[in-house]
Amino acid sequence: MLEINQLHKSYAIGDSSLHVLKGIDLSVAKGEMVAIMGSSGSGKSTLLNIIGMLDEADSGEYILDSVTIKNLTEKKAAIYRNKFLGFIFQSFNLINYKNALENVALPLYYQGLKRKERQEKARFHLQKVGLLDWQTHLPSELSGGQKQRVAIARALASNPKLLLADEPTGALDTTTSSDIMAFLQQLNDEGKTILIVTHEEDIAAMCKRIIRLRDGIIMEDKIVTQVRAEPHV
Repeated sequence: MLEINQLHKSYAIGDSSLHVLKGIDLSVAKGEMVAIMGSSGSGKSTLLNIIGMLDEADSGEYILDSVTIKNLTEKKAAIYRNKFLGFIFQSFNLINYKNALENVALPLYYQGLKRKERQEKARFHLQKVGLLDWQTHLPSELSGGQKQRVAIARALASNPKLLLADEPTGALDTTTSSDIMAFLQQLNDEGKTILIVTHEEDIAAMCKRIIRLRDGIIMEDKIVTQVRAEPHV
């Protein structure tokens, strides 16, 4: 599903450069649920940005679903992101003036689907996250947990190969975080491959594998006995 070999990334800072990723090797199989952990400056956000095609490595190999990701134009990167990836963010990244249905349908617009088909698919995914009755509500009318569920529905709408979640519970209380993780575990049980960046040990424990980065190097990569989240809804 995802293969990364000898990935390096540096950033210029004045007259010097900061070597952020130092030869990362990473393989994620279809159906895995993986947590990526590390303190600030460890390189986890840079790695996620490269996997998400929001940034490009200086050297190394990145293969996603048998496609080599390299030298992408902005247009090509956008096409690949829409085809392969679903994004879930800490801050939800919903469009405030669009209702839940419109937010979920947005990625399908870029796939060229007609309005009726976009809405049908958006309703299906809102129903999947338990929010069909809230389809006409704006983000300002939703709770934090509901916003994240809409964001998950939007991420699922284009049927991505890989879900990338960047601190998906960072803005949520403990109970709501458990609900969201229970839903992500359910998606994983159904076969969805999920990569979660988190700094929370209890969230990482709800994944099946934990990768720890320090100073741009993978220090630990281990399979764990997954803790099942307890949904409250």
